[in-house]
Amino acid sequence: MLTLFHAPRSRSSRIVWLLEELGAPFHLRHVTIRYRDGSGGGPDPANPHPDKKVPALLDSGALVTESAAVATYLADLLPTAGLAPRIGDRDRGAYLTWISWIEGELGPAIFQRFSAGADAATPAAFEAALHRLDGALTDGPYLLGERFSAADIMLGGTLGWAHDVLPAEGPISVYLARLAERPAFARAMTRDAAPADDAA
Repeated sequence: MLTLFHAPRSRSSRIVWLLEELGAPFHLRHVTIRYRDGSGGGPDPANPHPDKKVPALLDSGALVTESAAVATYLADLLPTAGLAPRIGDRDRGAYLTWISWIEGELGPAIFQRFSAGADAATPAAFEAALHRLDGALTDGPYLLGERFSAADIMLGGTLGWAHDVLPAEGPISVYLARLAERPAFARAMTRDAAPADDAA
């Protein structure tokens, strides 16, 4: 069985959502981490991640860490769920591009925006990221057009913790509302908040 090492309200929350969308049985193992505000516990010895971060996924002894790698691995592992275009599919390149961009460009741009403070000028990288998303989501309804994928879960999970610095109206807010209506999202948020280990 798949085991996800997870901490509530963290980067691994979107992986819980992905697993719910995939319909895969999995064991959710809560571990402590140090959050950016200094709260949380210290490194958890039960966490197999080399840096004691989350997410960390165990699949029959194989360890996968880092959000983009875990998402790509899981969506490819369970292809019948249809959350990853297969190799050779015309959408595969765009799908991989979005997953990489979300982690490599959008995430750092959001952190830059938070670090700048409420009264500072908006960093150019953050403005550029929002502009790119506005264009993609206007064409939507998802990153791959009509096709919902694991890239949308990665994006929705990333934007979810950045809502304080996002536009209150427009394509991004409409997109997030659309994602929040998914039953798997509601199930994942319930499990995300659970303080004890559980099994699906």
